Amino acid sequence: MLNYRDNRVPGGTFFFTVRLLDRGSTLLTEQISAFGEAMRLARARRPFHVDAWAVLPDHAHAIWTLPPGDHDCSSRWRAVKIAFSKALRKTGRPEVDDGAVWERHYRHYRVGQDDDYAALVDYVHTDAVRHGHCLEAQEWPWSSLHRFISAGHTAPEPAIIVPPWVNRPQGQALARL
Repeated sequence: MLNYRDNRVPGGTFFFTVRLLDRGSTLLTEQISAFGEAMRLARARRPFHVDAWAVLPDHAHAIWTLPPGDHDCSSRWRAVKIAFSKALRKTGRPEVDDGAVWERHYRHYRVGQDDDYAALVDYVHTDAVRHGHCLEAQEWPWSSLHRFISAGHTAPEPAIIVPPWVNRPQGQALARL
């Protein structure tokens, strides 16, 4: 069971995965501008910093840092999901007529260590490779990796990264296999 108190860290940094209900859907990449606009609207209402992100056809990963004194991730994701769903309904797509587009919950993890942070950024940027959408992370267009490369960082190696929610001994950092 998640320790929800541990995730109420004002100004904390968090890793997220949000998924569409239809695991085979391509809505997120087909409607990438609507998803980007939903993120912009949420950030305008309740500011937060997007440290890293990647959007795949049926799910997205993000690392956010909240402002000091703020720990409310859920209302921000709710705003993103609602704005994206409304934009889809306006397109008249038949699969979104009832409004149920997103899985109700999202996966989140509080990032507490620099090693975890670096590994999770790499995890986000290499997810498209893991899912077989491209051979190298920099080939995937819907990712913050391009911003990182422009800032002088190198593209991550496509190593297998064991994410923090996989059982591992307490206090052990993320593993790269």
